[in-house]
Amino acid sequence: MAGQDSVETQTVALAMTGASGALYGLQLLQQLLAAGRRVYLMISTPGQIVIDMETQLKLPGKPREIQKVLQQLYQAAPQQLQVFAHNQWTAPVASGTGVADAMVVCPCTMGTLASIANGLSGNLIERAADVTLKERKTLILVPRETPFSSIHLQNMLHLSQAGAVILPPNPGFYQQPRTLEDIVNFVVARILDHLGVAHTLVPAWGADS
Repeated sequence: MAGQDSVETQTVALAMTGASGALYGLQLLQQLLAAGRRVYLMISTPGQIVIDMETQLKLPGKPREIQKVLQQLYQAAPQQLQVFAHNQWTAPVASGTGVADAMVVCPCTMGTLASIANGLSGNLIERAADVTLKERKTLILVPRETPFSSIHLQNMLHLSQAGAVILPPNPGFYQQPRTLEDIVNFVVARILDHLGVAHTLVPAWGADS
């Protein structure tokens, strides 16, 4: 485990929704926990369906049971990982007094993105993102859709102007990835860079020169 100084105890809210790309979210979760970050995790019901479809991970239905499974899988320290239900309005992330230092929605559906862009706060994920924006914290959205419609692009522009980081999972190939993990790591590395979390997933540009 990383040292417990003020940086290492940064709290990151991570939401996984029903877009394709569950591997991005799970690898990000693993890397954040390995780096000693405290993680508030929210997985929508469609997000759980996608995890079941795209990975070998079979998650139980209740947040406490999901938390136990992921704690064991990623060897999280006690209290390092907390999993919240989509309607758990007493969760810290539902209020500006308990807002995380940063939030990532990975992967992010166009429906979730639209709701955040319009401040709807219809569930805990949307409310947490709304709080993150209003409290001027880092909000990173990883929209997994193609192609984008004009409505999608307008919502992304609106969110970017509000201070969110729009980070589509577009991997680079100049490092000649050989495996699916290499491609996933490229995207996760970019998210970690924006969170200020050190990693060894991908060398920095020019590091080998």
